[in-house]
Amino acid sequence: MALLPALFLALLAGAHAELPGCKIRVTSAALELVKQEGLRFLEQELETITIPDLYGSKGHFYYNISEVKVTQLQLITSELHFQPDQELVLHISNASLGLHFRRQLLYWFFYDGGYINASAEGVSIRTGLKLSQDPAGRIKVSNVSCEASVSKMDMAFGGTFKGIYNFFSTFITSGMRFLLNQQICPVLHHAGIVLLNSLLDTVPVRSSVDDLVGIDYSLLKDPVVSSGNMDLEFRGTFFPLTDGNWSFFNRAVEPQLEEEERMVYVAFSESFFDSAMESYFRAGALQLTLVGDKVPSDLDLLLRATYFGSIVLLSPTVINSPLKLKLQAVSPPRCTIKPSGTTVSVTASLTITLAPPMLPEVELSKMIMEGRLSAKMTLRGKALRTKLDLRRFQIYSNQSALESLALIPLQAPLKTLLQIGVMPMLNERTWRGVQIPLPEGINFVREVVTNHAGFLTVGADLHFAKGLREVIDKNRPATVVDSSVAPPSAVAA
Repeated sequence: MALLPALFLALLAGAHAELPGCKIRVTSAALELVKQEGLRFLEQELETITIPDLYGSKGHFYYNISEVKVTQLQLITSELHFQPDQELVLHISNASLGLHFRRQLLYWFFYDGGYINASAEGVSIRTGLKLSQDPAGRIKVSNVSCEASVSKMDMAFGGTFKGIYNFFSTFITSGMRFLLNQQICPVLHHAGIVLLNSLLDTVPVRSSVDDLVGIDYSLLKDPVVSSGNMDLEFRGTFFPLTDGNWSFFNRAVEPQLEEEERMVYVAFSESFFDSAMESYFRAGALQLTLVGDKVPSDLDLLLRATYFGSIVLLSPTVINSPLKLKLQAVSPPRCTIKPSGTTVSVTASLTITLAPPMLPEVELSKMIMEGRLSAKMTLRGKALRTKLDLRRFQIYSNQSALESLALIPLQAPLKTLLQIGVMPMLNERTWRGVQIPLPEGINFVREVVTNHAGFLTVGADLHFAKGLREVIDKNRPATVVDSSVAPPSAVAA
């Protein structure tokens, strides 16, 4: 019997689970490009390795190795892959490091000093980045695992005491190999926890789109990583800036991502667009007022002729007053996505008045306008853009059918007014687009938009418009975490 209450609670929790308005899938096809850019960044980080001075003695032989610097790094073999349990794993094998350092050697009464080159061969590194959701809904590197080993160390001794140096070099090279092993993982830990997180901080989470609305790209749960891809689910809802606590109830179907051929796929549900239109509606942006010279002259004449019977009964001070048209959405527009295309349905009221200066307005008519717009979505760089086109339009009166018949001659002129005066203003705003959650310096190229039932997907490839080093240096945190703290690692000395 205990199974029934547990099943009921599970169903109840599932019913209240928030559905994502936006999903992103990064496929294994993107990893080669990410690896190339990441290796360039990793090479620069490993070249900053600081090796402490090495000194000691063996019998009458005394040595001091100091000022050790990494001069070059060659990464021969590398592989980047997804690993289930939220990890991105990089494995480097058979790499080599070039070193340059100062030597001070004393054997009995013979002293020798100077600079010398050395090489570390057979360098193997395996590091894993664990990705998760932080309390603010941002994707973060929450843990860095690391294993590093150096199999061989060579030093190019020369000069009069070359034979003596080669005899005693074994314990010097062993000591340097041990110190080098200990320095690789702390550098990688700092690069992941501090530097890569500064890059992920550039992904927008809750930001303004313009002066009226903002968008919330908070992660709803930890990234889901399989062997072939990584899926991220974002809230993906807009909100009016004047009411940041307002939340949109998602009634749309959950977008599905099944493709894996392109580097990345982004899915947007109907709720993504519905929340945008409702946010602008609540912000009072879906209205337009035309007065006097703003009303096209042909339409002005037609409206005055249509309502001549009402106008002629007014006082002389009102008859020649400017016309005023107020167009206002009566409810939030709604988006419908089908395989055949995307449409936006909107219902608005049009109030026609005479507006005499310093006197109350005189209403001539109020009608309802219903329109259906086609919407074409495109993705440019990292901005989702929309182009709207008025397809269907009708006007009617909510007072009587007879008045609706009288409005038929106005339908064509008012549709022209919308196409010429309103649609360009809408498209100017929608074509500016809204940024999707990508880090700074990374853009989409070769985008393909596909419509489905209730959602649309965009398949694209990635392009690094800026290098990782450039973006990270720009956004590097002012307070740097001490990378000398030993991270979780396994060092083979």
